[in-house]
Amino acid sequence: MPNIHTADSPVRQRAPWWFNLAGQLLQPWVRIRRDPAEPAALLQAGVPVCYVIERDGFSDALILQRACREAGLPNPMQALAGTRRRRSVFALARRDGWIFGRNRKRAPNEPLRQLVRSLEGMPERDIQIVPVSIYVGRAPNRDSGWFRVLFSENWVVVGRFRRMLALLLNGRDTVVHFSAPVSLRSVLAESGEIAPERFTRKIARVLRTHFHRIRAAVIGPDLSHRRTVVDAVLNAEPVRAAIAASAAKEKISHAKAWRKAHKLVMEIAADYSHPVVRSVSFLLSNFWNKLYDGIAMHHFDKARAAAPGYEVVYVPSHRSHADYLLMSYQLHVSGVVVPHIAAGVNLNLPAIGPILRRGGAFFMRRSFTGNPLYSVVFKEYMAQLIDRGVPIEYFTEGTRSRTGRLLAPRGGLLSMTVRAFLRAPRRPVLFQPVYIGYEKLMEGKSYTGELSGKPKEKESLLGLLRGLKVLRQRYGHVALNFGEPIELTPLLDAASADWRATSADPDAKPEWLNSVVDKLAEQIQININRAADVNPINLLALALLATPKHAMAESDLLAQLELSKAMLEELPYSDRITLTPMNPAGIIAYGEQMGWIQRVQHPLGDVLTATGEQAVLLSYFRNNVLHLNAAAAWVACCFLNNRRMSRASVLRLGKIIYPFIQGELFLPWDEEGFGAQLQATIDFFVRRGMLESTGDGRVLERAPGQDDSAFQLKVIARSLIQAFERYYITIAALAKNGPHTMTGAELENACALTAQRLSLLNELSAPEFFDKALFRGFIQKLRERRIVWTDDAGKLDYASALEGIVRDAKVILSREVRHSILKITPGGEKDQATENQADATKAVAVQTSLLPEDASATDLHRRHVDAEQHEHERRTGSDRRGTPDA
Repeated sequence: MPNIHTADSPVRQRAPWWFNLAGQLLQPWVRIRRDPAEPAALLQAGVPVCYVIERDGFSDALILQRACREAGLPNPMQALAGTRRRRSVFALARRDGWIFGRNRKRAPNEPLRQLVRSLEGMPERDIQIVPVSIYVGRAPNRDSGWFRVLFSENWVVVGRFRRMLALLLNGRDTVVHFSAPVSLRSVLAESGEIAPERFTRKIARVLRTHFHRIRAAVIGPDLSHRRTVVDAVLNAEPVRAAIAASAAKEKISHAKAWRKAHKLVMEIAADYSHPVVRSVSFLLSNFWNKLYDGIAMHHFDKARAAAPGYEVVYVPSHRSHADYLLMSYQLHVSGVVVPHIAAGVNLNLPAIGPILRRGGAFFMRRSFTGNPLYSVVFKEYMAQLIDRGVPIEYFTEGTRSRTGRLLAPRGGLLSMTVRAFLRAPRRPVLFQPVYIGYEKLMEGKSYTGELSGKPKEKESLLGLLRGLKVLRQRYGHVALNFGEPIELTPLLDAASADWRATSADPDAKPEWLNSVVDKLAEQIQININRAADVNPINLLALALLATPKHAMAESDLLAQLELSKAMLEELPYSDRITLTPMNPAGIIAYGEQMGWIQRVQHPLGDVLTATGEQAVLLSYFRNNVLHLNAAAAWVACCFLNNRRMSRASVLRLGKIIYPFIQGELFLPWDEEGFGAQLQATIDFFVRRGMLESTGDGRVLERAPGQDDSAFQLKVIARSLIQAFERYYITIAALAKNGPHTMTGAELENACALTAQRLSLLNELSAPEFFDKALFRGFIQKLRERRIVWTDDAGKLDYASALEGIVRDAKVILSREVRHSILKITPGGEKDQATENQADATKAVAVQTSLLPEDASATDLHRRHVDAEQHEHERRTGSDRRGTPDA
């Protein structure tokens, strides 16, 4: 009578002597943790046990035998009762090779066939199959050695030599997971009259699915996309149709078109590797320590709490090549899965590209134009990532900001994400904006060169090696601020109540899709700005760049920094803004330490200055936080050339100009909300004594030009004044050339040239002053508000409302600035006397508009007297700081 191997009747080992010897040699190197701790309780008494492991291997058999012995389970090396099998264990796949093992694609049909045959004709007999998963070094913690990480458990089948190294390095972190046994008799009965061959294939498929699910739960999802996603992309219906279309259009065989599509997928797809990510994290840890003084993450706990159950798409600001490395590193050390990152194909450099690819980068070309097959393949790859719940990261700006401002978003990847979700809305999508703030940039000099007209240097391995010299410097602190997340589903609900019906057609492009993408893109930029980090360099840049020579007396700079911090604290932009805890004196000392500012000693008091190239580079950091200053800067601008204005005029003009500022700085308010922010700002200035409120709060008045409070207002105003100068340049170019004479591109070019020349003549330190993108954005806003439009010939025409903007500009911009712009702007010459006469005839109307409707003649006379006094101060330069009060 054959032996029956059960949980209740242990048997002696019948393994070869050399197998037992190997087990004894391995024992000191392996420490096993069973899951569950008492797997014997899972087994059915009196029924033979057959173990199935995921992968064939000598070490796995040794570990399984030891785990069974320690748990009091039947010996897997014993012959299986009632069958011809000499062992009570079999593997789903075999491993070939000694170093780089490969999985032999052979289903375990023969072992399963033997088990099924042993039950034929014997209905009382059963066999319980126990799936056992073995993981060696499944999840080394971040304190584990770098070398151990290379040999930690992953999804790749490795050779015997690599497995031996894994056991030596990580064997003490071995997990043996016993799953609940499966009754072969019960499965056979449930399958009905199914052929034995089909039955064995079915059982093998179920077991593979089971092991896949357990492995994903223990070591994380399989993100090795070269193996798991490429086939899915090529087999998707849209890609198959695109392959057929490409074959027909190019008159090539279907096989050749398929190979072409396969090559494209391989060019795009990431090849995520846990060991590479862990290894690179060790290298980056030392790299960041040498480069930065610290990396801080704010509001990350809120982001982590919001993520479960969502497909998370990280959408950070893009200011440096370090952005995606910093994001991935910080997420990894915080215990969050590293996202897959959309990277430009220009970064797929020799040696660097493969590392980035294994770190989760997937590469995309700058343009899909003229290559429909590539477009379909890339979109399908994105859809596969989203359908599988893989976290993704991309930059909606499309490129690094050269000015420090957020760039106008590009909707390509956002549209792909939305359409992929519409196609299979199984897991809701959550967009996570992230603000990344620096105190010094590695690319600073190249940015200023590009803005000044130098061509962008193409990425290359040689260029990367040349750029390593930047590692000799220190770059201060970095902040990653996580903004308010944005759910996609509410946006779709607001756009269309029946958007879910769209999922039935994968090629559908509903008419509301573009508006959803545009709104989503704008909200992402707004939420990034609402999570800004204000560091010491931002505050120094806001103050010093507002003076003609980028210099301030130390006492004035201390006062200005204190005012800026107080304004940010008392008028909070949002609850996610973070502000440096340094006091004004500490900020100045830190700026000197970082080399951004220099101290010039003087008997009457030291002067702090930013000179030459440093001043130009500082404009980048001023622009990072310019949006936080927008409301205060507008109020202050109203008093650059006016001693007195009505509160109503400040609010009225603010609401008129707001749509243009909002489009440029991605401000969060509507017009009414901006008005409320202006009211709060005015009240703040009144509390601080910078403005005097008279006439029951209806009239606002600043101090004379030589007063400290007037100087502080001027510094605040000049952070935004260049925006109004750009607006005036655009309007002047339109007006001088007349309607129906210029295309949009010609207007952009004329404006950029005018601004560039004005910058040269006035030594402006902001290269973005003549950035075409900013002029393009303003022209687009003019189009949206139907102030400017394109005629049938493609030329620009404009409405009479343009004259109102010109009139309002006279309130903000000095006469000298306006005349300089008109003189430089290319186009039909405007007679200077006519301009002077226009100024004179409109002066009374403008002045009247600045006062309350019930202002008396005495008020108007007083205003004329104040204006004369103001002009005298401006001409004589009586401002003790040497800056004209205009």
